[in-house]
Amino acid sequence: MNLDAPAFSHFRNDGLELAYFDDGDPAGEPVLMIHGFASSASVNWVYPGWLRTLGDAGYRVIAIDNRGHGASDKPHDPEAYHPTSMAGDAAALLNHLGLPDAHVMGYSMGARISAFLAVEHPDRVRSLIFGGLGIGMCDGVGDWDPIADALLAPSLDDVSHERGRMFRAFADQTKSDRLALAACIRTSRDLVRREDIAKVDVPTLIGVGTKDDIAGSPTELAALMPNARALDIPNRDHMLAVGDRVFKKAALEFYAELADH
Repeated sequence: MNLDAPAFSHFRNDGLELAYFDDGDPAGEPVLMIHGFASSASVNWVYPGWLRTLGDAGYRVIAIDNRGHGASDKPHDPEAYHPTSMAGDAAALLNHLGLPDAHVMGYSMGARISAFLAVEHPDRVRSLIFGGLGIGMCDGVGDWDPIADALLAPSLDDVSHERGRMFRAFADQTKSDRLALAACIRTSRDLVRREDIAKVDVPTLIGVGTKDDIAGSPTELAALMPNARALDIPNRDHMLAVGDRVFKKAALEFYAELADH
């Protein structure tokens, strides 16, 4: 399998230079992919095989490096990282590419951004796939302040909080800007209101690992939405569910069903 990252391009929005790739079949239906916290377009979508899976199935695959991540600008001001602003970046990328709308797929923080995109720019979203985030999108996903502290600690050895250690190790591995990530984690967790998600009526698939202790129930979130279904990704935690074969197969089947209607 060729899991090399494709060429990235850049565009500007909200005073920031943002990186993205536009790959797969240029004539295919567009899928806009939005990655999770401390990740990047390559780490979330290329290396776990999503670009290859969707590209081989004939889709045009577009993925953004969210502000603060990857090759995009990395402001250190927490006010830059509200999900409404990052959803605005995603909408601006569609404008930049001349696309009226796209299928949208997000993982974890990217699922939250995708939800805000669907709430605030409903005409831009053909369908949604949320990965790694269920009802936690509306009800919260626990105390993340220790993660900001872990990112700002002198080294991993100074971090005792378990979830903090996991994200600090991930940030070190991806050579991330830890100050930008610490700013991001403080404000990117704005909740989606239940009454807002209940108005999102595009077809939606919500995939969460059965061992994920962060996401919250996919079934509860699906029950709030008029046209959503939940997918349990067996025996996967928050970090491992993203590239799972069950998740990929379900996503391809979901898109194939939409094409049939």
